[in-house]
Amino acid sequence: MRTLKLLSVVLGISLAFTACQEPVDYSNAISDGQYFHRAQTRITEVIIHDIFSPPVAARIYSYTSLAGYEVAAASDPKNYAPLMGQLNGSEPIKLPVPDNVYAPLASLAAYYHVGTALIFSEEKMHEHRDAVYAELREKGIPEDVFEASVNYGKAVGDKVIAYAKKDNYHESRSFPKYSVVNEPGTWQPTPPAYMEAIEPHWNKIRTFVLDSAAQFKIAPPPPYSTEPNSEFYRLAKEVYDAKQNASPEETAIAMFWDCNPYKMNVKGHVMFAEKKITPGGHWMGIASIASAAAGKDWKGTVEALALTGISLNEAFIACWDEKYRSKLIRPETYINQFIDEDWVPLLQTPPFPEHTSGHSVASTAAAYSLTQLFGDELHIVDSTEVAYGLPVREFEGFTNAAAEAAISRFYGGIHYMPAINEGVKQGRQVGELIWQKISTKPDRVAMLERR
Repeated sequence: MRTLKLLSVVLGISLAFTACQEPVDYSNAISDGQYFHRAQTRITEVIIHDIFSPPVAARIYSYTSLAGYEVAAASDPKNYAPLMGQLNGSEPIKLPVPDNVYAPLASLAAYYHVGTALIFSEEKMHEHRDAVYAELREKGIPEDVFEASVNYGKAVGDKVIAYAKKDNYHESRSFPKYSVVNEPGTWQPTPPAYMEAIEPHWNKIRTFVLDSAAQFKIAPPPPYSTEPNSEFYRLAKEVYDAKQNASPEETAIAMFWDCNPYKMNVKGHVMFAEKKITPGGHWMGIASIASAAAGKDWKGTVEALALTGISLNEAFIACWDEKYRSKLIRPETYINQFIDEDWVPLLQTPPFPEHTSGHSVASTAAAYSLTQLFGDELHIVDSTEVAYGLPVREFEGFTNAAAEAAISRFYGGIHYMPAINEGVKQGRQVGELIWQKISTKPDRVAMLERR
């Protein structure tokens, strides 16, 4: 009896103590964009590890961030409009947010779910996700809320994955490889690895906003000629002279924006690869940095990532359409044949045709979208490349950063100036179209629908 009474007293005290405890407030467990910054960084690390090309990387970024954004839009319809239903070939995701869902966690879950589905090294994404989830559980999110949130994020992610599966990417994996032609002035594989041309059929990928890959055809390159008094020879000599006379600052700019996902190094009889970030990954990093600098919450952060990803995706489709239309010879090949057989560019020439410059198109398009979101006076401390052994660079606004990214390819010896100038024009056209046709703001979407 005494034991039973003692147990009753202990139980009563325990219940009284529990009743006095206030529920844990987890509403700010994910308030700003830090967890999305970390997830985006992990996606970039895996893209580097798996060696995805710049166009494919842009595709991964776009769908991954789109999934996270769609949860944000569903959770705050007064301030954010869903992009699914606006993008080419998409339908609205009709999955209302349940009451027991913590929207920021659901958004993060959707981000991880889609990102993992689009890469090869799934275990690397799972490891990162699980570590983040463990950290969030320690912040007091109830298990039933945690499970419901992750499940909702996965459900939204599944809708985005289904949309992605219809963009012709998987079909394009079996398309024929590019056949090198021996016509004068056409692209040839470049040293040291003489790799085959990357993604010759990328213009077959479904666009998000562009009417077609060829919507913004730009001026073709100048007529090919080997005559020393010709325009083409002058442009090649200009590239040659730029390297010979490069200042330390110009060299630093070229190296900072190199963004070559697969650089082949040769030392004697030894050949080894060096893997780095893609140009799209660099701009996704800038989007993440800008969101933090502007004090954006998690919804504003994932909005910036989604619109930057879409801009990059459209830019690479437009750019690659032109690359394999003009199939232009690279400066390295031309200079070695007609100016200096021992000349080597500062940067390693990437394995695809010359015109237009992918950095110019993608950087300009991404910068345009980021400018619409943040304005063009935001001071950017770009630390994206620090992890790859390069210093921080600072910019006053996205336009200045994009201009530097574009000219870096000339300093690096891998593009003639027309590829850069026309690439900037093409990127600007892509960026403008995106903001003319889609929006994350409900009132603007309503206006677009009335047109």
